[in-house]
Amino acid sequence: MNYKIFTSESVAAGHPDKICDQISDAIVDAALNQYEKARVAVETLVTKNRVVLAGEITAHGTINYEAIARGVIKDLGYTKEEYGFSDKSPIEVYIHQQSPEIALGVETGGAGDQGMMFGYATKETPELMPLPITLAHKLVERLDKVREEKIIPYLKPDGKSEVTVKYENGRPNALERVILAVCHDEKTKNSSLKEDIYTLVVTPALDELNLKIYRKDLIVNGTGIWITPGPASDTGLTGRKIVVDSYGAYGRAGGGCFSGKDPTKVDRSGAYAARYIAKNIVAAGLAQKVEVQIAYVIGQREPIVRDIETYGTEKKTHKVIEDFAWSLLDLSVPGIIESLNLRQPIYRKTATYGHFGRNCFPWEKIVNT
Repeated sequence: MNYKIFTSESVAAGHPDKICDQISDAIVDAALNQYEKARVAVETLVTKNRVVLAGEITAHGTINYEAIARGVIKDLGYTKEEYGFSDKSPIEVYIHQQSPEIALGVETGGAGDQGMMFGYATKETPELMPLPITLAHKLVERLDKVREEKIIPYLKPDGKSEVTVKYENGRPNALERVILAVCHDEKTKNSSLKEDIYTLVVTPALDELNLKIYRKDLIVNGTGIWITPGPASDTGLTGRKIVVDSYGAYGRAGGGCFSGKDPTKVDRSGAYAARYIAKNIVAAGLAQKVEVQIAYVIGQREPIVRDIETYGTEKKTHKVIEDFAWSLLDLSVPGIIESLNLRQPIYRKTATYGHFGRNCFPWEKIVNT
């Protein structure tokens, strides 16, 4: 990565795609609460005054999909029909049992799908994540907080952030620009909005990393106004924010999304395992920057590919790093699930502000060396 400048983005919890991710992952949690070996592959679509749920589930009882979806939508602040989308919107459900061909391989401990996954870690931040995506997540998380707690009472659900960081010799050197898209009441003046966002959102979020930005380098609502939030303005779909969910394009993205899938789906569990290994390599001081690649075949337990890239930042030989990395975790599908305790109902929380860089998740744990 020899970029001299790099940009990443994130989206608020009320963004249409994130509404979908959270509904899909809330269904995963409900299934795992009911049966720890439940298998789930669920997609959600939201548009103006409409929700559609589709996919495959194998569980041991009835799940009230509609109630789960309405609960998530209400939690996110979509309670007013004037938004053109709310917890009262019609919901269509098209969910059936998992394909027996897929189940055949999964029941013997094989991967629930084929695919390639990447895990990334860097010394840029305390979270061992790239700085641009870390800042982008902190900004939308703070934006959601000031809306929910009515610190800025005129905000509506939905929003986006974009952060540009200047690099020198491969290390972050300065914060160049922050962009926020913020949905608000129609009567709010753009000048008042920008001042409130700068003072109550941007400054507190950047203070966490001892960073600052001038008002002139902050852009709020590029068109000057945004008053209609969510799916009435922009259709949402599960899994459309793969780059936001992972490393903000600073590391490679795998072939599939995470949300709406139980951990037998290696798109999810394999990506978590790769991050766990990458983070621990960096935490152990073996390299400054690491990307781990693994790949699987549907129905087979073990990865067909495993490799490590250190971008010339390694402090030990490649063999020492590999020996350390592959000793951290059994990379068979059952091994990942058991070692990282992935049969827990923890997934709705992953569906906002990124799947990586937050220590509440088991794949972020640093081992004692």
